[in-house]
Amino acid sequence: MFARRLILNSFFALASFALLTPALAANIAPFDQAAFDAAKSAGKSVLVDVSAPWCPTCKAQKQALEPLFAKPEYAELTVFEVDFDSRKDILRALGVRQQSTLIAYKGQQETARSTGETAPAVLEALLAKTR
Repeated sequence: MFARRLILNSFFALASFALLTPALAANIAPFDQAAFDAAKSAGKSVLVDVSAPWCPTCKAQKQALEPLFAKPEYAELTVFEVDFDSRKDILRALGVRQQSTLIAYKGQQETARSTGETAPAVLEALLAKTR
């Protein structure tokens, strides 16, 4: 009896946690040139997130973006993360000079670009330009 109660309580605790924790709707992956090109060619909504692990602005951006990525309207958004310190080739190709740069695309078209922005409303406006 005790084991059954323990299992049920554990199950309900996990189920409650899952309901309270929003799942990320956006598809997030490390930058891959072939996947990036394919997503753009397919007309998808794409966000390139250039960040560095030591950057406090990048950390604030990620915290502001997480709840936005969980919204249903961004379920089809593909986010490519670019490490500022190790992917200089990608930075040159995209014309990025600073970490905490976000670049929005709708298909082949770049629709918005921002550097250092952390205000959720401004970031949501940038994401809206991918749809």
